[in-house]
Amino acid sequence: MTSTPPPDRPGAGSPEPSQPIEPTRPIEPTRPIEPARPIEPARPVHLSEPARPPAQRSQQPQAVRPEVDWRRVHRVTPLLNAWKVAAAFIAFAAWQGAQNLEGADLPGVQVLLLVLGVIVLAALIGLVYNYIAWRRLAYGFDDESLFLHQGVLFRSQRHVRLDRIQSVDINQPLLARAFGFAAVKVTSAGTSASSLTLAFVTEAEGHRLRNEILARAAGLDLSEDDGAPPAVAQEAPESVLLELEAGRLAGSLLRSLGLVLGVVAVIVLLGVAVVTRNPSVVFSFIVPIFAVGSMAWARLNGQFGFRVATSPDGIRLRYGMLATTSRTVPPGRVQALQLTQPILWRRKNWWRVAVTVAGDSVTEGSVNQPVLYPVATQDDAALLLSLVLPDLGVEDPLAVIDAALRGSGPAEGFVTTPRRARFIDPLVWRRNGYRATDTAVLLRTGRVWRSLTIVPNARIQSLGLDQGPIERRLDLVNVAVHSTPGTISPALAHLDSADASRFLVEQSARARAARVSAGPERWMERPHAERAETPVTIGEEDDAGGRSTDTAGTADMADMADMADTADTADMADTADPPATTVATAPVASPDEPR
Repeated sequence: MTSTPPPDRPGAGSPEPSQPIEPTRPIEPTRPIEPARPIEPARPVHLSEPARPPAQRSQQPQAVRPEVDWRRVHRVTPLLNAWKVAAAFIAFAAWQGAQNLEGADLPGVQVLLLVLGVIVLAALIGLVYNYIAWRRLAYGFDDESLFLHQGVLFRSQRHVRLDRIQSVDINQPLLARAFGFAAVKVTSAGTSASSLTLAFVTEAEGHRLRNEILARAAGLDLSEDDGAPPAVAQEAPESVLLELEAGRLAGSLLRSLGLVLGVVAVIVLLGVAVVTRNPSVVFSFIVPIFAVGSMAWARLNGQFGFRVATSPDGIRLRYGMLATTSRTVPPGRVQALQLTQPILWRRKNWWRVAVTVAGDSVTEGSVNQPVLYPVATQDDAALLLSLVLPDLGVEDPLAVIDAALRGSGPAEGFVTTPRRARFIDPLVWRRNGYRATDTAVLLRTGRVWRSLTIVPNARIQSLGLDQGPIERRLDLVNVAVHSTPGTISPALAHLDSADASRFLVEQSARARAARVSAGPERWMERPHAERAETPVTIGEEDDAGGRSTDTAGTADMADMADMADTADTADMADTADPPATTVATAPVASPDEPR
């Protein structure tokens, strides 16, 4: 019997024609295995060989940073620092155990032995701690920076770029000076935390270390060549210019207003105590009298034997009676200079010359304010100004300095506050003024306490104008010159708004031109070619009558100042008592040129 496939199965119905079968492909013969190529030996690389393309250069090892030349401070450092820890331990023990000793009935010998035991224990703890700290302290150099490793409980690694060094000090506290040791302090641009102190080394080693730091900061090469020992930086010769006499320093202290008021107060209190027969009146003023005496002693001790000298590596200052300091400020590191004259110094024509150096953390008016000379005559002040700013940018610098120190009004090109400012500046409106030159700006103010602030154009960071409600009514503007933060705050109050706007525009262009033509941070290196000569035009016009575009940003600053002036005039007419506002701020420092 024949079976028929169901209709839903494949192949049901009429049979499909069969397809022809393809012939099998022949198998290809196997290729013979090639022998392995021998490995080529590594080819030596020469420093004079030109750089390879990026695709091949990535296979070569990257250049490593030069090794740091690590060194240690002197091994007597634990002994010189141990007294600090010992004093803290003794103070803590005395505070905790004084009451217990008073309540205990102990013989005097036992109390003396306990005190001696605490002193010996504190000395041992201080020595052990400082010895461990000394073992963990090291400093070193490479081509770009100075490094410092330190710390016992908390390790820290800090470094200062050599081209950012602002000053190098050799400090000798009383104890270290007695044994011939010194500490080297390196101040860098920035906050006080960016400074490094290398303590302690011998006095001779301190001077050699200062010379090496200044030589490296100047750009001199002290590296080793072909296994030879590194070059030793020789001390630069110096020439002493000024040396403060002890009599002038004592006279300046006696003419100090605070000391005079303190003496008068003591005399008055003694008279009151005698009349009232109540000596307790004097004891209520012991603390203020002690504060005045401490300030006078601090100035006498800190400024005794003050000496100013010049050398190829900068301005050298030396001062101090018990503890001495020898400071070197490299060229171009002074950010601003200020001359002040208290009213009691006017008869002698003495001036206090203070400076701002980046990295100094003291505040304005402090006893430890960095000074270039504590008590200078007018001729001494002019000489010191020539050290910081050799070219004042005027034909007769002595006449300009005399007008800036003692003059008033528009003499020698000074732009002063207008007459309407006498309502808010009745005493100083004639003296307030500025003189801008191609190299610096001079700000003059003060009638009772005279002051002159000089800021080099290359050190100006930005300029600011601001007004309060009273200034808006009188169409006056306050001017601020922003330099590196420090002990001096250059500012001038109550200029005419038109004069202030013109000052903003022209001084911005001058500051930019000075920065372009300034030398390198490493003063022994040659300036870059692109920084050589860039003409800057202030206030000129081109053939079409428009503002010249030789200086980038000058036209924008001019437009900004004009807009600000116009807006302020309109607001003054429409507003009765507007709040204090900032009119304009013109930055003049390039972001790639930190100072």
